[in-house]
Amino acid sequence: MFVLGSLAAVLFAKGALAVGSPFGYATGTTGGAAAAQAIPTSAAQLKTWLEDSTTRNILLDRTYDFTDTEGSVTETGCKPWTCSPNPQLAINANNWCSADAATLSITYKKAATSGIIVGSNKTILGKGSSGWIKGKGLRLTGSTNVIIQNIRISDLNAQFVWGGDAIGLEGASKIWIDHNYIQSIGRQFIVSHFDPNTQITISNNYFNGQSTYSTGCDQHHYWTFMFVGEADQITFARNYIYYTAGRGPKVGGTSENLHIYNNYWNDVTGHALDAGTGSRVLMEGNVFNAVRTPSTGDSTGTVFAPTSSTMNAQCSSVLSRNCVSNTL
Repeated sequence: MFVLGSLAAVLFAKGALAVGSPFGYATGTTGGAAAAQAIPTSAAQLKTWLEDSTTRNILLDRTYDFTDTEGSVTETGCKPWTCSPNPQLAINANNWCSADAATLSITYKKAATSGIIVGSNKTILGKGSSGWIKGKGLRLTGSTNVIIQNIRISDLNAQFVWGGDAIGLEGASKIWIDHNYIQSIGRQFIVSHFDPNTQITISNNYFNGQSTYSTGCDQHHYWTFMFVGEADQITFARNYIYYTAGRGPKVGGTSENLHIYNNYWNDVTGHALDAGTGSRVLMEGNVFNAVRTPSTGDSTGTVFAPTSSTMNAQCSSVLSRNCVSNTL
């Protein structure tokens, strides 16, 4: 059974580096283990190292602040929600704002709206609690063999929809995202875009949805996870998802394979799982505490989420073991 206290102890042990080996779909991922460990001395150097084609083992020992590195943008955005206080506003990316939404002038930080492109064969590791990427996320497009461990990503235009994703995957493979802390994001904590993302494990992370701005004006972040790559293979395990309102995760695509187990959802004012057409989800051993809707009722995906010993036994013929009940 997933134990919240144990996860918190691992995440916040002062001076502790993330440890262990990749498991689930990301088994065998080595990242930049073949390279000597090195510490970037500035945000600019970190960006250069992440984007190049060199195998790198990168240790983050400070805050790398990208907030103002690309300036600010002032333009017309919109106000999709009329609740109060502090509804999330929206950048009109790809003409997203609907015709009936009120328009207004908005100003946001440009750096957060596009992630740093991460090359292949990289390890990004935080030292103790010091490794913080602020004001910009990471994007793995066609990248392979990458480990992201024990870092914090935050402050990506949280006031605005389309303000920025913390981690984006597109056509990536052999990726281990482990023991990280993510908060104050305008859009998704993690998103898999439409190209196949294979051999992905997302584990032991703390996703904190507490935000001044939200779609429901309740300080719960709505845009949590979206996994919609074609033929994605994702293990989502041992994570803590707190103070969110939806898309926890939203799953779709074609032949999407997602194993969700031993996670803890806490204080969710909307829904957790939203499984759409093409998704195939095995969900077991999870805990839903104070979650209004663990799974949307109009799911068009294929989901097996046992809640009894009888349902657990149905796994035996396929997995050669019983499944583990979810706790609602």
